[in-house]
Amino acid sequence: MTDPTETEHNRKLVLEGFAEFAKGNVDILRTLVREDFVEHSPGNPSGRDAFIDFIAHSPVAGARLELKRVIADGQYVVVHYLMITSDDERGTAVVDIWRLEDGLIVEHWDVVQPVPDPTEIPNGMF
Repeated sequence: MTDPTETEHNRKLVLEGFAEFAKGNVDILRTLVREDFVEHSPGNPSGRDAFIDFIAHSPVAGARLELKRVIADGQYVVVHYLMITSDDERGTAVVDIWRLEDGLIVEHWDVVQPVPDPTEIPNGMF
């Protein structure tokens, strides 16, 4: 059974980190990501420092991030959001899955999908 206290603590950590990152504070990741962090997304490096350097120079660092939903269950927090960069007004739908241990992010997976023309999604993307 999932510990509701752990779930809420992890949810809060990720949401506060997301809010700071969305304001442009990439350094917040240094307080949230464990040194031996494991990345599961193709092309993204593992390890805290390598991951943060990669993210700091990626489109997400300068994008507008619009949080749509959060799902938390024990060690796992899932964040679903719209990422809009200066060169893509429709944006990209992103789902990040974070696994935490002892208050730090230890693993990450993501799913990234360009938002298609509204006529292709009559029920909406979000």
